[in-house]
Amino acid sequence: MITPLFFLLSGENATLPAAEVRAILEAEGYPTTNIQTLDQVLRLEADLESVKAVQIRSAYTRVSAQELLIADANYEAILNTTTKTDFTSVLKNGESFAVRINRIKNYADSEINTMTLEIKLGKQILNQTPGTTVNLKNPDKTFMGIITNDKLILGLKLTDITSKTFSERRPRKKPFFHPSAMPSKMARCMVNLAHTKTESILLDPFCGTGTSLIEATYIGCRAIGIDAQKRMIRGTKKNLAHFGIDAEGLIWGDSRKIPLCKVDAVVTDPPYGRSSSTLKATTMQLVKDVMTEIHTLLSPGQRICIALPIKLKQTGEIEHISQEIGGFAENLGFKKLEAHTVYIHRSLTREIVVYKKTT
Repeated sequence: MITPLFFLLSGENATLPAAEVRAILEAEGYPTTNIQTLDQVLRLEADLESVKAVQIRSAYTRVSAQELLIADANYEAILNTTTKTDFTSVLKNGESFAVRINRIKNYADSEINTMTLEIKLGKQILNQTPGTTVNLKNPDKTFMGIITNDKLILGLKLTDITSKTFSERRPRKKPFFHPSAMPSKMARCMVNLAHTKTESILLDPFCGTGTSLIEATYIGCRAIGIDAQKRMIRGTKKNLAHFGIDAEGLIWGDSRKIPLCKVDAVVTDPPYGRSSSTLKATTMQLVKDVMTEIHTLLSPGQRICIALPIKLKQTGEIEHISQEIGGFAENLGFKKLEAHTVYIHRSLTREIVVYKKTT
């Protein structure tokens, strides 16, 4: 059933969370319409069942809800809209409910007190739904409201998504640690941006400590990792064993000569910086060589999600690799679909780039 939905997103990045939700729904075959991105909120219309896929796969989503109303963030507009909303469609006689309001940043801070709004909405919903009760501790249903962009979006909460499991898999929690290791949430997001599905064969040609392999396996992919450093392969084996994961394959070798015939998606964070091996090549040349190799493994329409550095050189110049390989990738037969900037530290920012093979 096509339903208005909204997703409360993590504020860890400005663009990645919304892109991740869209990618998940596309990969799982759920058509979406009327998409609107607000500050930490994504609104759209999709099948109600689609929220389960987001709950299972997403790294940067906090709550999903069935949208019931949207109004300007002032008491008069909200209560006028509330009186015209049919809450009996989701709240039945004999059920209890609670209202919870979250404010993003300081939107409508001078207009709305969230506790006061919870009380006002609770009374209004109670009057409009015969036989229901308010239960703040253990309600049957929770109405979640988000104040953002000077709007209130209110809906029936469908899922809570915890980030605890990702913190348990952060780099320093693993038995084998390397300073270049990518955070588990970012790796999961990249796996989603690559449009992977259950049983997809995912390749990471620079698997490092195995983070992308772990995150891909958790959503049902068959993961293959390659690394030029034997100690990284050994470390990846330790990390996979720690989480009870069997990779489809681990290869100690040169990613410029991949011994495979076909994969369904590629997710990778190429080596760069002092702590990583670049196979005696510049990062630029290494990326070009590996993308050339990967092109033969993917079918048209399949994707590669790659983390590329935006580095500040000692001269003060900015090295922007994705821009410099743009024409090369296009000539090779890749189309750049999207890019997201992720700040790491003072001298390094990552750009998460998604390419689709066109020819």
